[in-house]
Amino acid sequence: MSIDGAPSALHRERERYRRAQSVRSVLTAAASTCVLGVVMFFVVVRSSGWGRVHSDFFSGHYGSKYFGAIMRGLWLNVRMVFFCEIAILVLGLAIAIARTLRGPIFFPVRALAAIYTDVFRGMPLIVLLYIIGFGVPGLGVAGVPKSAAILGGIAIVLTYSAYVAEVFRAGIQSVHPSQRAASRSLGLSYSQTMRFVVVPQAVRRVLPPLLNDFVALQKDTGLISVLGAVDAVRAAQIGVYRDFNYTPYVVAGVIFVLFAIPFIRLADWVGARDERRRGQGGVT
Repeated sequence: MSIDGAPSALHRERERYRRAQSVRSVLTAAASTCVLGVVMFFVVVRSSGWGRVHSDFFSGHYGSKYFGAIMRGLWLNVRMVFFCEIAILVLGLAIAIARTLRGPIFFPVRALAAIYTDVFRGMPLIVLLYIIGFGVPGLGVAGVPKSAAILGGIAIVLTYSAYVAEVFRAGIQSVHPSQRAASRSLGLSYSQTMRFVVVPQAVRRVLPPLLNDFVALQKDTGLISVLGAVDAVRAAQIGVYRDFNYTPYVVAGVIFVLFAIPFIRLADWVGARDERRRGQGGVT
């Protein structure tokens, strides 16, 4: 800066250089992307089996024919995501707190929480769906739900709660013990310390990985189709079985991607903001 506060000639020259470098980088990236896209397009289109693949996977007729049914099925996936996410956050936080309880009297609680996370993180979700979806109704217990959507949601909640619990536990343990000691010295109880001091900081710190789990949850709700629930994937499967054309699967896949993109961008934005705050030495 000059004496009167105006940018100096050297500063202006550096700014022009940075802008030129940014423009050059954008143009280079755009050009390389276009070249790669054109090359891949011609490689695929000129392949010997493209005609068959185009008619079996990218048919406009069958895509439009089952688009409405797939969208109606997607509404089930949306509801599953909403209700499962709420249950996962509540159960996952409860398990994380249980695993961080101190004192020998809480050993059974900690052991049960550890067993829960070990079992449901290790078991494949598709296997758990079969066990709960077909095993629970087979018990014949009165009052037990028999809806494929509800049973599938229970399996999803059990699996994802184990992952989210470990994310929350990492956030809770990242809060320095001195903050707990300071809170207790001010007269706060253990529950008040966790509620007002530890958990809010832990949630802020683990928000990016939580959002990534949320993105994964959106696509995994499509697995409830194995139990017969007519969601977007099942609707597409019905169309494939009727006409022996795989285009409905492609339509369902594209819809799931479009459904997830806003949350993926949100997760990226939150992660980038967290990195900036860490770089500036801010509190996360």
